[in-house]
Formats: sequence, structure tokens, C-alpha cells
Amino acid sequence: MEARRVDVLVLGAGAAGLICAIEAGRRGRSVLVIDHADKPAEKIRISGGGRCNFTNLGCTPKNFLSQNPHFAVSALKRFTQHDFIQRVDARGIAWHEKTLGQLFCDGSARQIIDMLLDDLSEAGGELMLATEPGAITRTADGFKVGDIACASLVVATGGKSIPKMGASGVAYDIAAQFGVGVIEPRPALVPFIFTDPLLAPIAELAGVSVEARVAAGGAAFVEGLLFTHRGLSGPSILQASSYWREGDEVAIDLAHGRDAFAELRLARAERPKLTLPNALAALMPKRLADQIAARSFGEARLADLSDARLREIAAAINDWRVMPAGTEGWRTAEVTLGGVDTNALSSRTMEAKAQAGLYFIGECVDVTGWLGGYNFQWAWSSGWAAGQVC
Repeated sequence: MEARRVDVLVLGAGAAGLICAIEAGRRGRSVLVIDHADKPAEKIRISGGGRCNFTNLGCTPKNFLSQNPHFAVSALKRFTQHDFIQRVDARGIAWHEKTLGQLFCDGSARQIIDMLLDDLSEAGGELMLATEPGAITRTADGFKVGDIACASLVVATGGKSIPKMGASGVAYDIAAQFGVGVIEPRPALVPFIFTDPLLAPIAELAGVSVEARVAAGGAAFVEGLLFTHRGLSGPSILQASSYWREGDEVAIDLAHGRDAFAELRLARAERPKLTLPNALAALMPKRLADQIAARSFGEARLADLSDARLREIAAAINDWRVMPAGTEGWRTAEVTLGGVDTNALSSRTMEAKAQAGLYFIGECVDVTGWLGGYNFQWAWSSGWAAGQVC
């Protein structure tokens, strides 16, 4: 049987794959998107608690990690967060800004998915779900994927994060098949786990959250921190996890913006009979305050604590040092760090330099954004860039 032929075959019906297919279709290319899942864009659907954190107002190339930090500049500057917002606005999708420039739909994330699917249909693109790609071979004028021939093959299959949704390393297998390098993938935006004796006091505080400054690998983030039964989570921890490496310490300020020593010293002068737990409760949640007090000087009155002892207590607050045993791994990682080596790709088109017609976009590429809509923006930008030429 003769193979079906299209101009552009996109593997993966996620954010990057869909916008790439839309752009290619608008150029008059015949486009087919295939995905092994039964439904398209599942990561969009679950993002932001079902409201899709679709971009970030403050998005710049500085908000991304990569072995080549300059790679993402071209795509991010040519299709910006404001360009995607224009499409959302034109569709009539209401949105709002949460903290730190994060944009969410007022309604359901399904609105973003419907917009993309409608745009794909209007551009003449076709979507086939529950479809495995089959073996990929190079041909004289492009590629053959199973029984589908194409001039351009776009790999938008994502990374390894959230395997329960079907995530896999297929993009890396395709890259290896065609001699394209891969930077070792690792879980990113993922909670830290600990083992005893560090775990026991952390687990005792499960459910407690504080605004904290968390530093790891030369980067620091000020956002919420959450104690869990397995370790530490929350936005500040997830952000730091992308920079952390095994064997490194994490430095945490549990009272960010407040000098614990200065405040305890002032409290001692004004209320010398105040007990340490009550004094600490003015700086942080009571359960955390009680634990720090119990692990230092218990119910001691401030009048009985010297400056040296107050500094010791303050260090446990403003400069708490811990060494995680690891992370929760792919099961809960929001994105993948590493991936297809950007040195092997054109930063303008996402095309493999040594394989004409082969493109890699989105999460499978070694470009990883911060938490807060940045990874979706990379999907939109890289997909758009490939869609202009594939």
C-alpha cells in the first residue's frame, strides 16, 4: 500500500506541537498531528489547577535553564508572551494575573485547548489521536513514519515528566537515531525528599507553609515553602530544584525579609518575660515556632537568652541548611531539565543542523523554564518558530 503523504508530520499534540501545526497550516502546508494519547493537550488541561497558567508577563530568556543560555533568545523574542496573549484576547478568553506575572484563564484550561484545536482545523491541519508513530526512516525527500511520508518531521513529544500521562523519552530516542545529541534528562520543578534524621522534624510539620527564600546551585527564589510528609515542596522549593544537584546543600530563610536576631533582641528588650515559643510565633506559624524552640532552648524566657543564643536561634531561621536525599523524581516533576542538545539545532528554526527537515520543539529540547507559565511560553515560541519554516 502506498504511504500517505503530507508536507509536515508533527509528533505530539501538546502545546508546542499544536501551535507549530497551526503555523505550518497557515502557510499552506498539508499538516498532520499524531499523538498516542486518547485526548490532546493533557498537560494544558491539568495546568494551573485546571485554569492553565498559559504564560508569564515577565518572561525573558533569563527565566530559562539550558547548557546554551543564548539558544532560546531568538524564538522567545520573535513570538513573545504578548503575541500569545493577543491570540487569547482575540478568542475572547478572559484571564487574570496571579502572583509574579503568572496568567491564568478565568474559566477552564479547556478554552486554550479549544482555541488551538479550532485554529488547527481552520488552518487545514488534521489531528489523529490514539496513534503510535511507528518506525521512522529517512527517505530521499524527507521521512517515513510508519505508513506516513512527510517532507518535514517535527518532534514535539515532550519530556519524561508525569509518566502517568504517557510521557516518555521517545524524543531522545529519535534524536539518537539521527545522530542528534541529548543532554541527560533529569526531573525539574519537583519536591525534595529527605531521610531520617532530617525527615522526622520536617514530617512533623506537614501542612505548614511559609514565605521563604530558598537558594540552591547559585540561584535563589522567594515564594511559598510547604512542609510535607516526605520533605519540602511549594513554589520556592520547586524553583530551586531545577538548580540543585545531588550532594548540594539548600539554604533556606524561613522568615524572608525579617532579621530574626534583630527582632528577637528587640522583643527581649521590650518584653523580657516573653517565652521563646511565643516570641518566635511572631515570626512564623506557631507549629514551626514551637519546633524551633523545642530544638533549641525550649520555654526559656527571652531575658535568659544571651545575644549568642539569640544568634544561634536566628541562624536556624534565616540560614537553615539542609541536604536533600533526592527529589520525588519523574512522578511529580512538572517539567524535564536537559533534553535534545541545542548545539545540534538552529536557534531560529529548531531544525537539526545535520538533518534537514527534522525539528525538535517544546519540552524535549534542553530549554527549561521557571515555574509560572514560562514553559508554556517556550512551547508557544519554539513551536511558532518551527512552524514558520517546516
